[in-house]
Amino acid sequence: MGDQEYVPMRVTDVGYTDRVGLQGLVVLTSDDGKRFPITAFSGEIADHIQRFIKGDRTSIPTIYKLVEELAESQSLYLESVQIYPKSSVLRANLVFRGKGASLELKNYRASDSIALATYYDAPITLRKDLLERTETI
Repeated sequence: MGDQEYVPMRVTDVGYTDRVGLQGLVVLTSDDGKRFPITAFSGEIADHIQRFIKGDRTSIPTIYKLVEELAESQSLYLESVQIYPKSSVLRANLVFRGKGASLELKNYRASDSIALATYYDAPITLRKDLLERTETI
């Protein structure tokens, strides 16, 4: 999957699709203002994304802490998150780089990957064809 197939995005809105905060919502926006909403993930992940965007990195979920420790032990940083469709769900690749090393973790949940990207302040990219699909809706 080449870089030309992806569009840089940023998180512009985070919230919930229900009144009790059980289901999360994230809106990704491209530089030219095209918006891509993502739903159908836990409200807990939306909470984490909101906290990370505000700069709160004091309490992170155990699984994110695990990723952080593994990356630090190998002197890797999260270079980017690439979001793409797989069947009827969104998945993501996590691209780590470091001094003479690289690691690409494939096929992870888009919501957790976005949370990690906001934690690390890493770029988020979206498959261009996903953005084109929302233009026709």
